[in-house]
Amino acid sequence: MSSWKTTACGVCGIIAAIAMGAKAILDGDPNTSIDIGGIVTAIAVLAPSIAAIFARDNDKSSEDVGVK
Repeated sequence: MSSWKTTACGVCGIIAAIAMGAKAILDGDPNTSIDIGGIVTAIAVLAPSIAAIFARDNDKSSEDVGVK
């Protein structure tokens, strides 16, 4: 994990998406309605967040991370 900055951003995005859904489930209010916009946003955040986990920081060369 030599690209800790992009990995941290990816993990934060995933945690934010999960927290958004968990808030509605765990709030204890049976009248809470499903937020479709929030679900779409969470899904939209997940794809780039997962990609960020596998991405390389801009200040790392291919040689630094062992690709070349």
